Amino acid sequence: MRTWLKQKRIAQKLTQAAVAKKSGISRSFYTHIENGTKTPSVLVAKKVAKTLHFDWTLFFENECSLKEHSGVKEVS
Repeated sequence: MRTWLKQKRIAQKLTQAAVAKKSGISRSFYTHIENGTKTPSVLVAKKVAKTLHFDWTLFFENECSLKEHSGVKEVS
């Protein structure tokens, strides 16, 4: 779960459907992104970030993206 993303959405009083529509993606895809089961492409990350007013690179920072891949072991 990307709790930080959900918190940003709720702070702006937006539904998942509203964020998805403003970002040009389906609500179900946005839900997967927020739940951490899907990682957005750079293009989608930029659109969601613009909608919710944050830096799109946050999706790809270790402390945010590694949590969704907790079952994946690091390659040494």
